Amino acid sequence: MKHLHDLPAWSKLWNHFDETKARHMREMFEQDPQRAERYWLQVGGLMVDYSKNRINDETMSLLFELAREAGVPERMRQMFHGEKINTTENRAVLHVALRNRTNSPIVVDGEDVMPKVNRVLQRMGEFAHEVRSGSWLGYTNQVITDVVNIGIGGSDLGPLMMCTALKPFGHPRLNMHFVSNVDGSQLRDVLSKVHPETTLFIIASKTFTTQETLTNALTAREWFLNHAGDEEAVAKHFAAVSTNQKAVAEFGIDTANMFEFWDWVGGRYSLWSAIGLPIMLYLGEENFIEMLNGAHLMDQHFINTPLERNLPAILALIGIWYINYYGGGSHVIAPYDQHLHRLPKFIQQLDMESNGKQVTLDGKAVGYETSPIIWGETGINGQHAFFQLLHQGTHITPIDLIASLEKRSNLPGHHEILLANVFAQAEAFMRGKTPDEVRAELKAQGMDEARIEELVPHKTFSGNRPTNLILMDKVNPRNMGSLIAMYEHKTFVQGIIWGINSFDQWGVELGKQLAKTILGELTGETVPQKHDSSTERLIRLYLQTNRKS
Repeated sequence: MKHLHDLPAWSKLWNHFDETKARHMREMFEQDPQRAERYWLQVGGLMVDYSKNRINDETMSLLFELAREAGVPERMRQMFHGEKINTTENRAVLHVALRNRTNSPIVVDGEDVMPKVNRVLQRMGEFAHEVRSGSWLGYTNQVITDVVNIGIGGSDLGPLMMCTALKPFGHPRLNMHFVSNVDGSQLRDVLSKVHPETTLFIIASKTFTTQETLTNALTAREWFLNHAGDEEAVAKHFAAVSTNQKAVAEFGIDTANMFEFWDWVGGRYSLWSAIGLPIMLYLGEENFIEMLNGAHLMDQHFINTPLERNLPAILALIGIWYINYYGGGSHVIAPYDQHLHRLPKFIQQLDMESNGKQVTLDGKAVGYETSPIIWGETGINGQHAFFQLLHQGTHITPIDLIASLEKRSNLPGHHEILLANVFAQAEAFMRGKTPDEVRAELKAQGMDEARIEELVPHKTFSGNRPTNLILMDKVNPRNMGSLIAMYEHKTFVQGIIWGINSFDQWGVELGKQLAKTILGELTGETVPQKHDSSTERLIRLYLQTNRKS
């Protein structure tokens, strides 16, 4: 396979970095009046201004060269054609099939997967219609008012994020709840808000054996039966998203209400699948399809557009520029919309679980940084917290500022203030404030020269801090579909360039395996095993405390 260090463009980019790293974006804008227009892309309802980055045309040309040398176009085609690019698990990677609205055949192991994708989608729609219309009744013949999704990781974050983001489109009767933490306080808090007669539980677990999910599911089942009494009532209040029909049936769920997905659907890419059942229940089938349409629009742009105008590829390459050349080890997601406050956590899992890898596809240790640390918060809150570090800290931290042009509330003046802050932050990060500008400002305030000189270093901003400004014409299901698909493909392109597998996650397994051993020791089911002295001390401490109680 091709290794990044061996690609000619890798070395060329280092030479280019040495030549350009001291250039300031202020000068770039002053010298190039067309910069904002040239570094701007629109796909559907998404508009991205990437002009406030430390790039020029030569930078981008070399990055496109790097992408081609790394085999990005070829790898893209392999994914869309259903080839098994997840080599460690020998699986295809086909979240794009889940939103393939043209219904063109996508073949895996000689089988077109589209008929079964469409079949599950149709069953989801029928189920959602029953619940939303009120024809689905609980064991006391009452309509469903609350939906509790029990899952973890991709079975939780995607549906939670999308239901929160699109709350204005939600069914007015349905209250959505999400339980992922095996810490019983989360489930207890949810159960205290709902009534067994009017609550529908969705258990989302591909194997129906995930420890955290099954623990919460069994506790919810016990709570329900303490009220309902009759085990046959479980079928009216529990549905499953799984492939393990036997375990689902043993739980008491009618397998007619089990919704399937497949091993070519990775958890963090699964909100488009039956894992998205809570989304469809809340938003309705029509809005769920619109979400798929938006993702499909981005898919078609991604696979059919040359790299030079390809939005996910461009964002990925700019990210490579900062991570691997500037040493930018983190990336901020800052949405300026309260309903998008779950988006940073969703992107965090998508990127860090995909590309947090230390070996290449052929098992060799990487000699460079891979996934950045993704973090963030709503932008307005961030401005009064961590933006201080972004403006004047010592880190190079690229920032995605995300907002909608359409007003999301009818409260006068709020949206204008919000967008003023978005635009101002992007400008401030780029421009900074020079010592002379600080002096002029303080002098205009009547401050004496000595005090001015004391304050100048503290009030100077270096600027030259990179941002991408991502605008939606409105926050709706279609645009949210496009936005998430854009980030998925961005993550994929970076994984290709780093030569890693973005679609396995072996790193989550070791802790799970060790936890099973330790759990037996904590419950007394197994005798103490050999651990390091620290772990053994922690186990003893728990056992001593537990005996006292």
